Amino acid sequence: MSGQTSPSEWRRVDLVGIGADGWAGLTDGARDALTSADVIIGAPRQLDLLPTVVSAERLTWPSPLPPAVGPLLARHADRALAVLASGDPMHYGIGRLLVCHLGADGLRVHAHPSSISLACARLGWAVEDVAVVSAVGRDVHTLAAALYPGRRVLVLSSGSGTPAQVAALLAESGFGASTLTVLGDLGGARESRCGGTASGWGVEREQVPPLNVVAIETRRGAAPSDQAGRETPRLHLGAGLPDSAYETDGQLTKWEVRALTLAALAPAPGELLWDIGGGTGTIGIEWMRAHRSCRAIAVERREDRAARIERNAAALGVPGLRVVRGAAPQALDGLGSAPEPGSSDVDAPDAIFVGGGLGVDGVFEACWRALRPGGRFVANTVTLESEALLIDLQARLGGRLVRLEVSRAEPIGGYTGWVPARPVTQWSVTKSAPAAASAGDPVDESAGESASQSGESA
Repeated sequence: MSGQTSPSEWRRVDLVGIGADGWAGLTDGARDALTSADVIIGAPRQLDLLPTVVSAERLTWPSPLPPAVGPLLARHADRALAVLASGDPMHYGIGRLLVCHLGADGLRVHAHPSSISLACARLGWAVEDVAVVSAVGRDVHTLAAALYPGRRVLVLSSGSGTPAQVAALLAESGFGASTLTVLGDLGGARESRCGGTASGWGVEREQVPPLNVVAIETRRGAAPSDQAGRETPRLHLGAGLPDSAYETDGQLTKWEVRALTLAALAPAPGELLWDIGGGTGTIGIEWMRAHRSCRAIAVERREDRAARIERNAAALGVPGLRVVRGAAPQALDGLGSAPEPGSSDVDAPDAIFVGGGLGVDGVFEACWRALRPGGRFVANTVTLESEALLIDLQARLGGRLVRLEVSRAEPIGGYTGWVPARPVTQWSVTKSAPAAASAGDPVDESAGESASQSGESA
């Protein structure tokens, strides 16, 4: 694993989860690990929970934490080392980061009941039916992607101000009627509980302890309106959100075509999309909404549109969408490249969508080189010039060409008639694994790449 120290240099590290109940809530094994440690690393609040019987040297994590972990572990590699974490260290905790450095065998985890488990126990909620969102070190707008009527959501707070931020976001999203319950210091002697509706959340409700969990029972009230007076639309899980869900200058893939484009791109958990010519950001946003682990990079040359993509991403619950300002192909340099056989380059895109600029010299070639073997390439166009290019690429590389034509019923005088939108030509293709270069691979002969018939239907 990246940054991992050789096992021969390590003593196994004990990772101890501790709750608000402190020492009293630890198992005998966790207590033994702490009393026998030479060094204990943790947050000040966690270290303060340890009694004087624990004589180890106590160190607090510096900030920022991620780059400090490796050097700190290496500095104490020859000593009995323990690390403190809140609750279950492997649930939104430091456990993942430590495994990256130590490997699973270099870590002995002493888990404590998580705040999620404790909150569900207090509320009588089944854990498996609850959506969990973390606001610890993350943008609270991630919550927007979990908002559907009649759902139960738990938000891991980053401090006393999180409940008010959650309430404001709910009200802005049309869920002001939702019930909030703030559970503080779960499991401790000072455990507290307060509640109310999102729209009625007052300043006095902010007097909650920094260690808290926000429980939400979602209820959609009267849908709010945007600045133009339009009603905020109902969102759903599938591809093809209403066009009105987006702030736009008109440069967006309409919902019917967008749904078919997402089907061709075929998102799967953990995969990375490049959206070239992001426009309003619709494709990257809906790719990320398909699963919480999906990632996307939108490349947009215009600053006003790039800023708009960021606003749309936050409003629709995927603030982690990365926006690169610049024009392709130059802006693609350094974003990632296709991995060598047997390697696992996490930066290589699993799918690439080009909604504009395909005819610019070098754009397709740069995308094709970067695309991971087995990845999907999808391009849409409405111009004859770009359509000719797609026809040529399909002849050389295979894949699927389709024409998407949509008509909408609209008033025509005192009657109603069909008004056609501009037809969209779509090419989708799956990149095959590297093969020996041949005369039949004209796009990138040096890499010996070819393409196979796409299995996606549009």
